[in-house]
Amino acid sequence: MTDADTQAAYQVLARKYRPETFADLVGQDAMVRTLKNAFKADRIAQAFIMTGIRGTGKTTTARIIAKGMNCIGPDGQGGPTTDPCGVCEHCKAIMEGRHVDVLEMDAASRTGVGDIREIIDSVAYRAASARYKIYIIDEVHMLSTSAFNALLKTLEEPPAHVKFIFATTEIRKVPVTVLSRCQRFDLRRIDPEQMIAMLRRIADAEKAEIADDALALITRAAEGSARDATSLLDQAISHGAGETTAEQVRAMLGLADRGRVLDLFDLIMKGDAAGALGELSGQYAEGADPMAVLRDLAEIAHWVSVVKITPEAAEDPTIGPDERDRGRTMAEALPMRVLTRMWQMLLKALEEVSQAPNSMMAAEMAVIRMTHVAELPAPEDLVRRLQDGPPPQPPAGGPAPGGPGGGNAPAPTGHTSAYSSGVSAQPGASGPSGQTTAVAAQSDTALAHYPTFDHVVELIRAHRDVKLLVEVETCVQLAAYRPGRIEFCPTDDAPADLAARLGAALQRWTGNRWGVSVVSEGGKPTIAALRDAERIALEDEAKTHPLVQAVFSAFPGAKITGIRTPEEQQAEAQAEALPEVDEEWDPFEED
Repeated sequence: MTDADTQAAYQVLARKYRPETFADLVGQDAMVRTLKNAFKADRIAQAFIMTGIRGTGKTTTARIIAKGMNCIGPDGQGGPTTDPCGVCEHCKAIMEGRHVDVLEMDAASRTGVGDIREIIDSVAYRAASARYKIYIIDEVHMLSTSAFNALLKTLEEPPAHVKFIFATTEIRKVPVTVLSRCQRFDLRRIDPEQMIAMLRRIADAEKAEIADDALALITRAAEGSARDATSLLDQAISHGAGETTAEQVRAMLGLADRGRVLDLFDLIMKGDAAGALGELSGQYAEGADPMAVLRDLAEIAHWVSVVKITPEAAEDPTIGPDERDRGRTMAEALPMRVLTRMWQMLLKALEEVSQAPNSMMAAEMAVIRMTHVAELPAPEDLVRRLQDGPPPQPPAGGPAPGGPGGGNAPAPTGHTSAYSSGVSAQPGASGPSGQTTAVAAQSDTALAHYPTFDHVVELIRAHRDVKLLVEVETCVQLAAYRPGRIEFCPTDDAPADLAARLGAALQRWTGNRWGVSVVSEGGKPTIAALRDAERIALEDEAKTHPLVQAVFSAFPGAKITGIRTPEEQQAEAQAEALPEVDEEWDPFEED
């Protein structure tokens, strides 16, 4: 045989070792068991749909099903089976893609309704030689909407001699009307253990010397796809030209040395910016892609986080023993907050590097940023440092910290809630909630429910008139009040009809006439002005606290965004607490 004949006879490993029976399928035990039971009970569906990622065997499974349906056995007397003989004329023709009654169509290139019309028109004719006429449509989700609609009727009620088998990687793009007419099988990603065993069998059959850690790298790169793994193995065998090592496979895949990536990750976590930049430059000089290095760092951050939560994840067969030990050590030492923060920063860095004109410069800036952030203490550590540190010196003439009137004194509570909820802290005052509908027969009795103006504000809030509430709080300078009578000085930006609308609203809600009039003098500050004054006073009080002063000293740009008094915190806790359950309550007891 000449060299030309040898080259022509060569088949890539992905085709040479394509499964020919269900027994050859790797990692699809659930689907195989279901199909075997269906064939055994003679419950073969009129349509199947195979879904899964690339390279898991969707089209191959379709051909095996077609073989099983039309297999006649070595003696020509066999029936449908899940163990096709592989030697009869139908089995051979189907696996070679030349059977006249098994028609394969690629929906990615033939998407129109006209292509489906050809199938529909040929459905009426019986199979030329086989038991069933089988239509295999690959990437079926690429069909147009009109093509799917044209197929529906035939798909639901096909002739007895017709079967459909669909394959797709995008099951969500297939109309539900089509899915409901098919028996669906989800082909799962192949587990690393099964993938490594499959690659080892192929390598042994090819008499190729390849290291176990090299197979682990190929398995990790394949991401569960048998076809990708087999193609990479084919490439690795050629790349190795004898004995293929992990270093050769890593160079072939363009991957950085996993150990060196772990070294870089460790330097970043320690905050060693100079060392991390040196390691990154060394990997770049040896041909590593900065984008690939950052992806590997992100993968390590994810893997260490998973190992920290589920330690058994470290037993991944695609990971070497040294790397496994280092990962466990990092998982024990690094807090989850640091790992999640690093993950977010790496995602941002990947986006920046992909858009930067110089990927190496962007990667270096990302590494510098991550090393500096790695040194930041956790919030609880920061509070502990501030509490343990020396208190700041009090301002000249001011009270000593912690002394009477000092920063450690609790914030004043006498008026902290005044107007914050529309009700002043007045002894004996009760809000009108739930009382506005109980209008008394006599006006004086009814208006007695609103002894102060704060109760009027609460009434507006209870009826959720947001516009009126805002105008009352910001534009009404109260001059005089008694139940049923309001006098106020409007602010310059107050609406002209505010008094009329306020009176009409109160009359509508209480059932009693209210006199609301505008006066020119005697008005007090608005509710909003009082509230802002109290907030400013509380902020000034808080700024005298030693811990707050220490925070401002450590973070000059910090701002006080909100203040809650102990009473407010206690009220919130009581509001969020679950009610006590009456142990004697019987849910089935009738009223």
